[in-house]
Amino acid sequence: MPFFEWLRSNSEEYLLEASQRDMATRYGIEAPVRDGSVFWRRIFTPVYRLLPWGLRRSIMSAMPGSHRRWMRRAPP
Repeated sequence: MPFFEWLRSNSEEYLLEASQRDMATRYGIEAPVRDGSVFWRRIFTPVYRLLPWGLRRSIMSAMPGSHRRWMRRAPP
């Protein structure tokens, strides 16, 4: 698996897990418990959520991958 594909896959997985945990907390149900990397849970996810959208967009558009086609702006 190429590096950027691995990076995207892991970031999607751990960001989704964090969102599920937030929703479970909000609605008072038990969040799914998974084993995983401390880096992705304790460092990447909180830092990513603190970044402003413009910076996230710049980072994503700089990385190669299929997501780039969705980031192009339509002509006015």
